[in-house]
Amino acid sequence: MQAELVERIWQVVALIPRGRVATYGQVAALAGMPRHARLVGRTLRDLPDGTRLPWHRVVNATLRISQRRGSDGHTEQRRRLEAEGISFVGERIPRQFRWEATAP
Repeated sequence: MQAELVERIWQVVALIPRGRVATYGQVAALAGMPRHARLVGRTLRDLPDGTRLPWHRVVNATLRISQRRGSDGHTEQRRRLEAEGISFVGERIPRQFRWEATAP
């Protein structure tokens, strides 16, 4: 069962378009697991090195990067998002970059 849940999360994350972000809760809901945002976070944390899955497009509910500011992960995620044209106002991503998707 756990492998099936992980696969569903990966499938949703793979759908997030370049230049857009989704929240952990949004990914969970689209994967059919509303209220399981933390599972999404753990799943993305455990991705293998070198993954091609666009993990960097997933942010917290306040449209901020969840990783500790100044950490290598935070720096890498912000770099990847900015490379896709996503801008920041301080530490927050403007709502215009949020992916508006509905469940498949």
